[in-house]
Amino acid sequence: MRVLVVDDAAFVRAKIGRLLSANGYVIEEAENGAEAVSKFQSYRPDIVLMDITMPVMDGIAAVRELRRLDPGVKVVVCTALGQRAMVLEAIRAGARDFIVKPFDNERLLAAIERLANHG
Repeated sequence: MRVLVVDDAAFVRAKIGRLLSANGYVIEEAENGAEAVSKFQSYRPDIVLMDITMPVMDGIAAVRELRRLDPGVKVVVCTALGQRAMVLEAIRAGARDFIVKPFDNERLLAAIERLANHG
């Protein structure tokens, strides 16, 4: 199962990458939404884990573009506490789930596994 981890903070990508790799997932990384769209087209991940607030292209715009490229794309958005309006906008744009930073490892794994197993 391939996961594209999208976050502008390298340490967050590394932390998530270590967690998911230890649980059998194959990871690719992108540091903003534009890079995510590009890597999505070549990497074709099963799931995208997308930060919302990033430079160049934010996560909401990236989710919309990914849905345009693949209406069945499975995206989990990551957001800081207190960004409820952004989460709702991301869900309307096509995200399937969300997690709140700082994230709980079990909650993150549960969100990924739910999408991996049930779409």
